[in-house]
Amino acid sequence: MKYKLVAFDLDGTLADGTDSVWATLHEAFGLKNHPRRLELREKFWSGKINYRRWAIEDLKLLREHGANKESVMKAIARIRLMKGARETLEQLKTDGCRIALISGSFQIVLEKVMPDYKSFFDHVYISRIFFNEDGSIKGIEAKHDFKNKSHSLREICRKEGIRPKDAMFVGDHDNDVEIAKAAGFSIAFNSKSEKLNAVCDAVIRKKDLREILRYV
Repeated sequence: MKYKLVAFDLDGTLADGTDSVWATLHEAFGLKNHPRRLELREKFWSGKINYRRWAIEDLKLLREHGANKESVMKAIARIRLMKGARETLEQLKTDGCRIALISGSFQIVLEKVMPDYKSFFDHVYISRIFFNEDGSIKGIEAKHDFKNKSHSLREICRKEGIRPKDAMFVGDHDNDVEIAKAAGFSIAFNSKSEKLNAVCDAVIRKKDLREILRYV
């Protein structure tokens, strides 16, 4: 085995049916072109607010438009496990590879597509939405995105005593560019990003996660 650690993104990589849970929620609650959502996006990309503030304000907007636990779960109902994902994780586990998930998606998405995820992942770095007992949205913890994803990979490598060059990353979008550059080998899987394709060592267009096994 060439790589001791394989780290995955969630939306569009391990999970099919969404490119981004944020986009899925915006669509479900009619906010795709909402002026405030667009303003928040512009503020983030121009450096006026950080990712955490963007997530908090965006979630507040969703809440104002009816988002609660029941409606959020309904919105993500179509999201499912990517073809070949379970078989891929099982093979990596059998081969003694350490497995990590580093994603800006939500814990509830991971729990939906793979209720037994703890049996496979040694490290899970993911955002979380918190709900009150009545199902209303309490808050969010969001930090594992963009540059923070690469920091998370390095942190896992330190914990495991593994060099980043002995780690592989598999992702699909612009926010995976920095972590892809930090890993020893990176794969753009089911990619929607030319920027990611440009920095990755391999690009897999077939939507079957087992295709990555030939590189591990």
